[in-house]
Amino acid sequence: MDRDDHPASHASTLISHHDLGLTQSTRSAATPKKRKSATSHRASTAPVGTKTFILDTNVLLHDPASLQKFAEHEVCIPVDVLSELDRFKNEMTERGANAREAHRALTKIFSAPDASVLEGVKTLGGGKLRLLTYDPDAANRIPSIAEFQRIFPESGKIDHRILAAALLLRDQVSPPVILVSKDLNMQLKARAVGIECEDYLHDKVEQRDVSNFDIARIEVSSHELQRFASSGRLSIPANRVGDVMTNDYVLLMSGDKTSMPAKMNGQGELVRLMQTPESLKVGQGRSIKPMNLGQTCLLDALLDPEISLVTCYGQAGTGKTLLAVAAGLSQVFSRTYNGMTISRPIVAMGQTVGFLPGTLQEKMRPWLQPVYDALDLLMRPVENIQGPQRKKNRFLPDRPPAKPEVAAPYDPLIQQGVIEIEALCYIRGRSIPDRFFVLDEAQQLTPLEAKTVVTRMSRGSKLVLVGDPAQIDNPYVDSRSNGLVYTRQRMRGQPFAAHLPLAKGERSPLAEAGARLL
Repeated sequence: MDRDDHPASHASTLISHHDLGLTQSTRSAATPKKRKSATSHRASTAPVGTKTFILDTNVLLHDPASLQKFAEHEVCIPVDVLSELDRFKNEMTERGANAREAHRALTKIFSAPDASVLEGVKTLGGGKLRLLTYDPDAANRIPSIAEFQRIFPESGKIDHRILAAALLLRDQVSPPVILVSKDLNMQLKARAVGIECEDYLHDKVEQRDVSNFDIARIEVSSHELQRFASSGRLSIPANRVGDVMTNDYVLLMSGDKTSMPAKMNGQGELVRLMQTPESLKVGQGRSIKPMNLGQTCLLDALLDPEISLVTCYGQAGTGKTLLAVAAGLSQVFSRTYNGMTISRPIVAMGQTVGFLPGTLQEKMRPWLQPVYDALDLLMRPVENIQGPQRKKNRFLPDRPPAKPEVAAPYDPLIQQGVIEIEALCYIRGRSIPDRFFVLDEAQQLTPLEAKTVVTRMSRGSKLVLVGDPAQIDNPYVDSRSNGLVYTRQRMRGQPFAAHLPLAKGERSPLAEAGARLL
């Protein structure tokens, strides 16, 4: 299987400076003797305490800016990585755009008059960046390379050339020499021949930030809770608040049975939820009311005009999409926003049915069917009649009269542009003002794709990212590196951003048990 065909070879998992050990570490004070190098014909002159990192192709395809994210350490790019980037640069995809950006970044770094691609150029963090060449004829004389070629005889594969270059560099410079790759198979091969290997985790969140779906609880006295109930505000010492930040939701508890939800405001005070109605109703449709604490807090954030970014994750059936669509429709009908835009990443679960015919709306419909279900539930009039509910037929204006179709209550809003169906592949370059934007299944996004969506929002718009980090079909991200959790981590604490985890499923007892046990 070729590297570009391997799902994990361009996966989207990233390394933090802490995980890479990008702090000063003890190292032998003895300066290594200079020896002839088959890669750059020079010995390592890296300062004591620094490390040498070799970047695999998939790291640059995932984050072209990774070249400047290794602080004071030395970064090496094998020339075979450049060959792989060249294969992807003409793709009209996010991967192709990142390959072109990586080429531009390298060209800019090495364009200085005194720059040497083999000797290295200083990076912004005080480290060094250089290209790494591999000469098989010179390398064959090194025992570790000869042993490697016996284990992996296919010396022409780019994977194996990069691994051989890492072994050769390890023989020339002081340790540690670390290969940074997002390809799981490449990591296993590296460890099999004794090469230290790390994942790239720069924008990967901590496991506790993904696995914890509970709203924080703060113990207060009965007097404090009574004061909060009467005034709607409560100031308590920072040591009792913990890591609660602006727009974080908490549950104030006095004993085992008395509690009230609250939100941290920008002044460090806990305030009462002010935006939560008993229920939401759009036209003649069904009334939607929050069923648990998490949904109550989510609805408050969705209806708060001061919050322009809401991230929410929870397991299947917790009401993420339904509440987001209900809050959006309610505010569109009240003229808070000019309309609602709905989108979702196009990532299939398992085998697909091939290309879909029709208009953009018709192509997107299978992907957005859960949203259409929510729209239908919220807007279809509730008729108090016996027997099954009947739907009236109508003729869509853009279809032949011989093909009558069942009317949907939201169709006029779509035709008028009040509800807009957006494909993410066409969102780059747009500016979206005064819209309530719902992005469903946001856990399928890469961090760079999430950045693209966030930066499209103009004044007066609100962006809602919902998803379940445990349900990922995109082979390039995982539960800790996807765009949803990345956006939540980077935006947390901003005065315009709020995050809500939903833990309790409300779809049905069967769905709740399935999400928890299967």
